[in-house]
Amino acid sequence: MNSTTEINHEKLMELFGNVFNDVAGSMAIMMSYLGDQTGVYRAMDKLGPASVEEIAKESNVDERYLLEWLSSNSGRGYVTYHDDEEKFSLSPEQAAVFARENEPTCIQGLVQGVVGQFVKEDIAVDVFQTGRGRPWGEHHECCFCGTERFFRPAYAGHLLDEWIPAMEGVEDKLKKGAKVADIGCGLGTSSMLMAEQYPNSTIHAFDFHGPSIDEAKKRAAEKGLDNLEFFVSDAAAIPNESYDLACIFDAWHDMGDPVGVAKSIKDTLADDGTFMVVEPMALDGLKNNIENNPSSSMFYGFGTLICVPASKAQPVGLGLGPQAGPKKLMELLSEAGFSSVSLAAETTSNLVFQANN
Repeated sequence: MNSTTEINHEKLMELFGNVFNDVAGSMAIMMSYLGDQTGVYRAMDKLGPASVEEIAKESNVDERYLLEWLSSNSGRGYVTYHDDEEKFSLSPEQAAVFARENEPTCIQGLVQGVVGQFVKEDIAVDVFQTGRGRPWGEHHECCFCGTERFFRPAYAGHLLDEWIPAMEGVEDKLKKGAKVADIGCGLGTSSMLMAEQYPNSTIHAFDFHGPSIDEAKKRAAEKGLDNLEFFVSDAAAIPNESYDLACIFDAWHDMGDPVGVAKSIKDTLADDGTFMVVEPMALDGLKNNIENNPSSSMFYGFGTLICVPASKAQPVGLGLGPQAGPKKLMELLSEAGFSSVSLAAETTSNLVFQANN
C-alpha cells in the first residue's frame, strides 16, 4: 500500500462516528414518525409528566412497545425521562418540535417527507440508476402531505407579514382587490393564506397533480373561502387573466422548463403585474453551499430523490434542482424576458424574488 492509499485512522474514526450518528438519527426519524402518526407526542403534551401506562391509555397504543419507544426517544433527547418518578414528559421545547402542529418549529412534515422516500426505495434506486424522470404522482402520499406540512409554518410565518410586503407595490393592490395566480399550489396552503388575508382579491390556484387539487378544494370549502378557485393545469398553460400577481412557492425548480414557464406566466400578467418566485434557501456555487449553507446537504438529497427527477419527467427536463442559488435563478428570470428582477426577501429557509415586465 503506497502513501496515497494509506488510511488516516483518526479521520477514519471521525467519519465512522459521523455516519454511525446519522444511522442512529435515521432510526430516531422513524421513531418520531411513529409518535406523530399514533398521536403519542400529542398525548404527552396534553398529559405532562406521566407513566408509560398513562401515556399508552391516552394515545391508545401498546404499553410494552411504548416503553421501548419512549426509551429510544429519551436516549436521543426527544422526550424527557424522570427517573425518580419513572415518568416521561415533553419539555416546552420538545413539544414545539414534535407535538405542536402549528408551531413554526414543528419538524414532523419534514420527517414525514423523508419517511415517504424510504417507503418506495425501489423506485428511487431505479430512477437513480436509469436516469429516467419520476413524475410527482409516483411518490408515496407521505411526500405530498409531508411537503405541505414542512412548508406550511414558513408560509404562515413569513408570506403575509414579510414576503408580500417586500414586493414593491403588491400589498396595496391585494388589499384593494387584485387577481392572483398561485401556480404549483399543491395542497393549497399559500392560496388559502392569501384568500383569507385579502378577501377583496380573487385567487386562482393551479397544480398539475389532480389528487392534490381535490384535497385543496376540500380544505378551502371547509374554510368557506369564496374568493378562491382551484384548477388542474400545467404551469405553462395558465390562462391569460391579466393577473396582478403570479406566485410559485418552492416549485419552480421542480419544473422541466422553468424559463418557458416563466415566459408563459409573463404573458398572463397585467402590464404592471408582478411575478413572485419563492425558492429554498441556497447560496451561489457548490463549494459555497457545502461550506456555508447548513441545509444544503438535505436539499441536495431531496433534489436527488424528488426535484431533479420531477423536472426530468417533464418536457425539456432542465433538472435545475433546489440549490441553484440566487444568481442562477435571477439569470433564468431575466432570460424569460423580465426586465426587472431582484431578491426581495430571504429567511433561513427561503429566497424570495420579484420579477416585473
